[in-house]
Amino acid sequence: MPFADDEVRWGLGCGIGADGHWHGWFDVRVDEDALRRVGLHPGQPSSLVAGPSPPGWWHAAAERRLTAR
Repeated sequence: MPFADDEVRWGLGCGIGADGHWHGWFDVRVDEDALRRVGLHPGQPSSLVAGPSPPGWWHAAAERRLTAR
């Protein structure tokens, strides 16, 4: 891993959501200087979905082609 142990922090949480089910989440944080060392910088935007997801039939067709091989 390109980061030292003291350059990465993570947290874990869980609780009951509005729907009454348990939900869990976690976050990972990396020090700014460690990100710069691997060519990233803290000001870069997070990854975001750039467009709509393909329709359901597209996924089903891809799975059928995969299992037909």
